[in-house]
Amino acid sequence: MKLWKTALRFLPLSLVVLFLAGCMGETNLTALDPQGPQAEWLFDNMLLSLYVMAFVSIVVFAIFFIILARFRRKPGDDELPKQVHGNTALEITWTVIPIILLTILAVPTITGTFMLADVEPDPEVEEETVTITVTGHQFWWQFDYEDGFTAGNDVYIPVGEKVIFELHASDVMHSFWVPALGGKVDTIPGITNHLWLEASEPGVYKGKCAELCGASHALMDFKVIALERDDYDAWVEGMMEADAEPDTDDILVQQGYELFGADGLGCISCHAVGGSGTAAGPTLTNFGDRTTIANFLENNDENLEEWIRNPKALKQGNDMPEFPDVTDEEMEALIAYLRSLSVRELDE
Repeated sequence: MKLWKTALRFLPLSLVVLFLAGCMGETNLTALDPQGPQAEWLFDNMLLSLYVMAFVSIVVFAIFFIILARFRRKPGDDELPKQVHGNTALEITWTVIPIILLTILAVPTITGTFMLADVEPDPEVEEETVTITVTGHQFWWQFDYEDGFTAGNDVYIPVGEKVIFELHASDVMHSFWVPALGGKVDTIPGITNHLWLEASEPGVYKGKCAELCGASHALMDFKVIALERDDYDAWVEGMMEADAEPDTDDILVQQGYELFGADGLGCISCHAVGGSGTAAGPTLTNFGDRTTIANFLENNDENLEEWIRNPKALKQGNDMPEFPDVTDEEMEALIAYLRSLSVRELDE
């Protein structure tokens, strides 16, 4: 009785946990809603495995309960049951059936493994296959395009095309994962891994680091933004033509540009803009187009100011220095300049 009372105490908590386990949370951040051929293959084979396991479980438990009911000891049964050494037909049956079930799982698994490992360009696509070099940093992602420019945290791809990712890490092991588009692949220092993804529809697909990599591992997110081919080409052109110097007469933006430069706060020494600067921190060429700051904060002026003044308080372990002494006037100008960094007009 005491055991049942203890179990009943934990029943509400168990139901809550079960309910929360089914919550999807964000859209395009689940492998249960595949949005590309690779993710669809993974989802279909996961269902196949579940069906096989469910079949085995039902059969085993059915036999168990039948035997439990039929051959249980009845009142007055004092004799030993008949002793047998086995049943050849049953032994063959429970050997052959698992072989059949394993074959059902093995055939699609083997063919799919070769399919997922095929990182050669798709010969049926007229456009040149997009290849992107990915580098994992603590705690952000760097995307280098063959066209000669770099993007940070947001990676753009064309819809309906196989995109090849070459995966690296600059410090510790990370793992590149876009649940709605495909499986996860580790990025390992000194080792180059490969992965291909394809998005069936335009949209924003959330990505995660799936390997514990430090204090802010949980905040090491990124986005895959899939565009129609024409829009993607326009975005590439915009990134290639972007310049660090603002194309405006706005005095506030000009002041922010000077603060951003080497003679100001020196932000350009870590954050490249339009090819100017380094990749020590995320490239900010299209910062004005992003919806988040550092991949987890809403991109608004209040959060941006807080991030610039004390980034480590918001994202532990990151390498960005603090700028607590920036005046309100300087901060306003710096934010105005960062807001001006956009290539959106070129891809509309």
